[in-house]
Amino acid sequence: MIRLPFVKMHGTGNRILIVDNRDAAAAAPDEATLRRLGDSATGPGFDQLMWLCASDRDDAVAAYRVFNADGSEVEQCGNGLRCVAWLMAKDGDPEFTLSSPAGPVSARVASADDVAVSMGRPVFRPDRIPFIAEQEAPRYRIEVGSDSIEASALSMGNPHLVIDVDDIDTAPVAELGPALETHARFPERTNVGFAQFLERDRIALRVFERGVGETLACGTGACAAVVSGIRRGLLNESVEVTVPGGKLMVSWRGDDAWLSGRVTLEDEGSIDL
Repeated sequence: MIRLPFVKMHGTGNRILIVDNRDAAAAAPDEATLRRLGDSATGPGFDQLMWLCASDRDDAVAAYRVFNADGSEVEQCGNGLRCVAWLMAKDGDPEFTLSSPAGPVSARVASADDVAVSMGRPVFRPDRIPFIAEQEAPRYRIEVGSDSIEASALSMGNPHLVIDVDDIDTAPVAELGPALETHARFPERTNVGFAQFLERDRIALRVFERGVGETLACGTGACAAVVSGIRRGLLNESVEVTVPGGKLMVSWRGDDAWLSGRVTLEDEGSIDL
């Protein structure tokens, strides 16, 4: 029996389970176990599980892997990263580096209300998103059944599609989200964001997350939406993002995008793997 400590948190509504495997060095759970743990009827329940482990980088205090509730492993989770950062800062320095599947990331933790993390440089080259397109462009035309939509495609360590909408409340998240997540032009599937641009420093966002469905918040999705808007000259360099779970701040000045916001501790315990 392998029993590992966990911390259950949420980052602006994004349900995060952090399992601390730094000492045990156990194998990560298989897909069936992850699905059982992710379902609140049979486990702690989560949108993403952050598998915390020792880092082989000298400059990183720890490393992590990211798993969705459907058992799939993904490259990055912004709100999960913020929860991990808060946990690591409890007994250590407020500024440090973590190692992620998408590369090293920096963290600055002022308080539970202000946890900021670097999300890396946005990637626009289609082959690196990955997204099937003849050449890079700020916007792409994508056919979905009998509909044709215009959207931005980019990577924030994981693939994103950003669609502009006039009204966030009536955005066709449930209809278009599943169809676009598994669209043939995204070989590794994609997260789908629906963004309403309210002012130059404020947007509203809903995200249909790859392997999860619509969530209350998506950190990388917030970054993708803001980067898309800045790149097209619609937004300032620092933007407040209203998501169903609360508010996030995203800033991008052409290099690394930064994500900040509140995290909340819900429960602590241990799980038997």
